[in-house]
Amino acid sequence: MRRFFGQLEGMRALAAIGVLTTHVAFQTRAVELPLIGPVLGRLDLAVALFFGLSGFLLWRPWVAAAHRITPRPSVRRYLAHRVVRIWPAYVVVVFVVLTVLPDAKGADLTVWLANLTLTQVFVPLSLTAGLTQMWSLSVEVAFYALLPVLGFGMLRLRAGADDDGRVRWRIPALLGLGALSLGWAWLAMVLPVAAGVEPQNWVFGHLPWFLAGLVLAEMVGAIELDTHRPVARWIRVAARIGSRRRVMAGALVVAYVLACTPLAGPTGLGDLAPWQFAVKMVLGAICGFALLAPLVLGAGPFRLLCSRVMLALGRWSYGIFIWHLAVLAAVFPLFGIVPFNGNFVLVWTITVLLTIGVSAASYAFVEEPARRWLRTRERARAARFRSHRRAEPDSSPHSVDHTVSDTAISAGN
Repeated sequence: MRRFFGQLEGMRALAAIGVLTTHVAFQTRAVELPLIGPVLGRLDLAVALFFGLSGFLLWRPWVAAAHRITPRPSVRRYLAHRVVRIWPAYVVVVFVVLTVLPDAKGADLTVWLANLTLTQVFVPLSLTAGLTQMWSLSVEVAFYALLPVLGFGMLRLRAGADDDGRVRWRIPALLGLGALSLGWAWLAMVLPVAAGVEPQNWVFGHLPWFLAGLVLAEMVGAIELDTHRPVARWIRVAARIGSRRRVMAGALVVAYVLACTPLAGPTGLGDLAPWQFAVKMVLGAICGFALLAPLVLGAGPFRLLCSRVMLALGRWSYGIFIWHLAVLAAVFPLFGIVPFNGNFVLVWTITVLLTIGVSAASYAFVEEPARRWLRTRERARAARFRSHRRAEPDSSPHSVDHTVSDTAISAGN
């Protein structure tokens, strides 16, 4: 099973810059421009791309287990990697923003705790200046917790002794779950939540964006992992269509143009009717699928996305996402630019350059050291395990399976 998709690193960088761009467009009022304004404003669908990427990469170990290539993934190791990947750099951003940024200083204990624990979508009025984009990270973390539950439930649909067993039903089951989740927009309206909480923004409402990645992981798994079983014809056809860049580019353009219309609700901070929210989820899922499908189903090459510059930006993409609003808030006073008064190109250029610098530093001094610490800790644990096995040659093979499972999980990191 492939463990690294360089082209996805490059696409992750584009997603982060897309989120940055839509926030700059909003704070310079570029979203009010004719024609180009809605296009810039709807770049919030870059979040759908982020969610699709997470769904694809993190679901692959569960797909391998469903095809009986590896044992069931280790949930403990998976959660440890998620925590180390997300929280160290994120905590630094929260402390810097809430103690330095003028519009965010003086936050009360509730705001501090909600932001430090990434529970903003559940706590009223806890999104604050410099950190408002973190609602999507809060949703992402909820998805991390939901993924093993979904994985255990779906393991009943796995390859058997016959040609394909129940594994053929995995993609239809995921699509059915996505269709069911579209009703969340209406259910969210009647939930007894506190004023200021928007349950539309909980993970259940955004499942279609994640499921686009899960479905792709299932398609790739069916083709890569079941070489000794016949792949269902409809999967082969869907994969062949998904690998065609022009076809997917056409689907992307159509879905994105529709998303720029009132069908998907207003861009920016406007309220969405339940049906508009559902349409936005569908169109975002199509956009995410159309962008990712040629990258994981096609043969390449992907020269731009796999270039040194894009791979570097991909490594720094998490930092770009978590830092860019704080940097944007500082750009206006530092350069004497009046917010909401134009200068989109100038503000965008300055914000991109400064954010990339801060993100590179975050990766070098916070993110990578944290991941290196975890790798060192896991190697030490593996060495102790090997030493223990040599001392007890009759020990159970369960731990060997566990090691294989851990190796599979690393594909999602």
